[in-house]
Amino acid sequence: MTSPSPRIGARPSFILAGLALGIAAGILGPAALGARFDSVLPAAELIGGLWLDALRMTIVPLVLALVVTGMAGATATLAAGGIAARALGIFLALLVAAAVVTALIALPALALWSPDPAALPALQAGAAPAPAVPPLAQSIRGFVPVNIVAAAAEGAIVPLVLFALLLGLAVTRIAEPRRLAMLELAHAIADSMLVIVGWVLRLAPLGVAALAIVAGARLGLGIGAALATYVLIQIAAALALIALCYLAVALFGRVGPARFARAAAPAQAVAFSTQSSLASLPPMVAGAEQLALPEPVTGLVLPLAVATFKISAPVSALTVAVTLAHLHGVPIGPAQLVLAGLLAIVSTLSVVGLPGQVSFFAATAPSALALGAPIELLPLLLAIDTVPDMIRTVANVTADMAAAALVAARSPAAAP
Repeated sequence: MTSPSPRIGARPSFILAGLALGIAAGILGPAALGARFDSVLPAAELIGGLWLDALRMTIVPLVLALVVTGMAGATATLAAGGIAARALGIFLALLVAAAVVTALIALPALALWSPDPAALPALQAGAAPAPAVPPLAQSIRGFVPVNIVAAAAEGAIVPLVLFALLLGLAVTRIAEPRRLAMLELAHAIADSMLVIVGWVLRLAPLGVAALAIVAGARLGLGIGAALATYVLIQIAAALALIALCYLAVALFGRVGPARFARAAAPAQAVAFSTQSSLASLPPMVAGAEQLALPEPVTGLVLPLAVATFKISAPVSALTVAVTLAHLHGVPIGPAQLVLAGLLAIVSTLSVVGLPGQVSFFAATAPSALALGAPIELLPLLLAIDTVPDMIRTVANVTADMAAAALVAARSPAAAP
């Protein structure tokens, strides 16, 4: 896939400014403008709704195309075997751990704070109805979409992702000319959707400001508590994952925590200051050499990790999903939580390498829809997401180095 420009969308500082101004206007507007604010709110709802609908219309084709190409690429890597296949297995195990850790932290944290019950009817009235999520026992047959077009029209994200996974696997089993043509079509669809998303995200400061006005007016100061809780959950989960990486390396990678910490510290510092895993690759390689990891492992696993693996991505996707569900009073059952976690992992493997704003949207929307949570407030979480991103990037590079150490411990050429 041709990578879009890394400058796609609006500057995060502009989006954050739109969020702050919108919330302030929504909270202070009724007192400052009185009855005149009654005309401001419908206008904000219209502008924010149109902007969000423009984003929402890309969800189905974008997710389908990304999952198909991601599944085909992962299958090819696994078929090659060797170090790359072991690395993908460790990546997957760490992603599952990230989803579990996030759920264990997010649900109790959100239980400590609840939106004002009086605000829920207004908040729910302003949200488009989300697809109903039946109990797992009643929805197993629904996992296989009899009519994929109808499933797409209804926003049934779980059957769509399952279909895309099977399609991506099937593509790897057909003749090479047709396989290449099919993947080229999927890449073209994904690239086209990314262009549209980029256009829409250029208007993010305006769209976020309009949605923030509505949220501020309906939730009052509660929207601040919701955003603060969201940020704290992300930071806590990222720190827990960093600690988990140290533990995994000590138990299974034959590297002491202190030694691993010294080797990872330079890359972690670069990650914190730049919020870029790619910029942290050189100090990661130097740290791997300090750990005396085999050169074949270092040369393959670390670039592969930077390109295909972000341990913090399920943290973001699952935190967004449960936060939106909590804000709208949507109950979360164990089955729905498992489905949301699985979609977070699948989306993570599909959107790595996309620009931050695009990957946030493409990775988080499926998990939220799986819980039956409206996504009207998703852009507000996108705006505030720049705050915990520094810690999440540190978690990403720590997990990259941990994965390299774990692969080395299971490779014939592993150093003692």
